[in-house]
Amino acid sequence: MQIRIWAAALIAAPLLAGCVSVESEAPYASREPDHNVVVERGQEPLQCVPYARDHSAVKIYGDAWTWWDQAAGKFPRGSMPESGAVMVLSGYAGSERGHVAVVQKIISPREIRVDHANWLDDGSVYLNDPVADVSADNDWSRVRVWNIKTGSWGVNIYPVQGFILPNPLSNQRIAQAGIPHENQ
Repeated sequence: MQIRIWAAALIAAPLLAGCVSVESEAPYASREPDHNVVVERGQEPLQCVPYARDHSAVKIYGDAWTWWDQAAGKFPRGSMPESGAVMVLSGYAGSERGHVAVVQKIISPREIRVDHANWLDDGSVYLNDPVADVSADNDWSRVRVWNIKTGSWGVNIYPVQGFILPNPLSNQRIAQAGIPHENQ
């Protein structure tokens, strides 16, 4: 009986890892961030992709893990957060799982606030959610997200593909930047 329970737990763990983070002591952020996370519940459950598309100037369709590649040649992409940009997380719970969140404001060189949906796999919308850069090189390549349910920084560290900036590239800007574009 115990073997079956352990086997079921081992099989279920990767499936439940999705957008969930759990309590942890975070050495980079020993204090609770000044924030006021708002959770919007009661609406129809919402996924991160339609939320990010509807609440940013980045109009991309398809799974979150495809957004970074889809933005190439259409939107400027960067490694540092900017207000209005879409942060693209990748590679958790498998290579074909991602998450997108809209950057609302920059708090410090290592902390931002995002709005996003379905972060804790509950379909809720999370507004003003703290995100901390925990990368060794201070380059926003790895982040932790505040977990409102535990009142602490999440234990999981998520790889960041980058930030899709909200200004679509026009054909003229694409040509000036020397970016290959399918319409050229």
